[in-house]
Amino acid sequence: MIYFDNAATSWPKPPVVSEAMTRFLTEAGANPGRSGHRLSVGAARVIYHTRQAVAKFFNAPDPMRVVFGHNVTEALNLALRGLLQSGDHVITSSMEHNSVMRPLRWLEGQGVALTVVPCSPQGFLDPADVEKAIRPATKLIVLNHASNIVGTLLPVAEAGRIARQHGILLLVDTAQTAGAYPVDMQQDNIDLLAFTGHKSLLGPTGTGGLILGERVSDDTIQPLILGGTGSRSEEEMQPEFLPDRFESGTPNAVGLAGLSASLQWLYERNINTIRQHEISLTRKLLSGLDTIAGVTVYGSKDAERQTATVSFNIDPLQPSTVGLRLDEEYGILCRVGLHCAPTAHRTLGTFPAGTVRFGMGIFNTAEEVDQAVQAVAQLASEEA
Repeated sequence: MIYFDNAATSWPKPPVVSEAMTRFLTEAGANPGRSGHRLSVGAARVIYHTRQAVAKFFNAPDPMRVVFGHNVTEALNLALRGLLQSGDHVITSSMEHNSVMRPLRWLEGQGVALTVVPCSPQGFLDPADVEKAIRPATKLIVLNHASNIVGTLLPVAEAGRIARQHGILLLVDTAQTAGAYPVDMQQDNIDLLAFTGHKSLLGPTGTGGLILGERVSDDTIQPLILGGTGSRSEEEMQPEFLPDRFESGTPNAVGLAGLSASLQWLYERNINTIRQHEISLTRKLLSGLDTIAGVTVYGSKDAERQTATVSFNIDPLQPSTVGLRLDEEYGILCRVGLHCAPTAHRTLGTFPAGTVRFGMGIFNTAEEVDQAVQAVAQLASEEA
């Protein structure tokens, strides 16, 4: 079996992840921060260590400004719905996932003005077009760091510089880059960073969060969920301090234990080494697909300007047919269709059928890429 669905969720996970989760459940499985006994204190310590690890990984200003949630979608909703109000203006790109587009469309109905800046058919965004879209009421720019369809990298650092020049904030969706591409909140001028643990961070599902930069005051964003935090229990009002302001309810502590272990595993291997491995795989795959008649590859077609996610189609086959045959006949697991990003597919010219997506990761090999290219070539030859 060849697993090429890492853009959806990474697999396999490093063994240390399940080991850390088992250790948490057997040694510190109590409710963190809700009791004073040793198991509760131990569970709270695990979560704080994870908070520190996340802050270090993204060069965040303060571990206490790392807010945990269940995934990047929740984090994006917290930032967008908690920050934007009727009369505000927000800018995004035409390459966004529905985790950004759906909250923004909902906010449009609440009186928030939205500008979707068109990207090129390869998925590239011109920062100058972002600056042109700024209005007096603009409060936020929100961009994904890389496309979940074709991996094209967006110019977040440049967008961040523009945002700061105009006194507005930049929110970045790092779902496709965190763990696969260097992300630095300080160098990249990121004010709000949304992340998920289960993709290239190699952690378990149900983990993720939002990091607040120094330009975001504690009370700028309204909470999505209110309730028990284990702190200020004598009060019926939500705590105002971070991270409790945004972390109501029992957290996914066992998942965060696994995420802490995966982050340590990534530290030891160095993000730049991982990036070079994935560039090598991407270059090899692009080169192989380029030689096959009847195959159309979308996006940048430049391994240096994208993540290890590649989308293609085989004429005249439907993506769903290709995906099914790759699975059943060749043992290649991939993703087909619109990938929860219809606006991006319209930009690429692949709507409404979508594409076949190969999402490679750290555990994939050059030999697997060769096998996949051979499989695609075989399918394409049958249609010639």
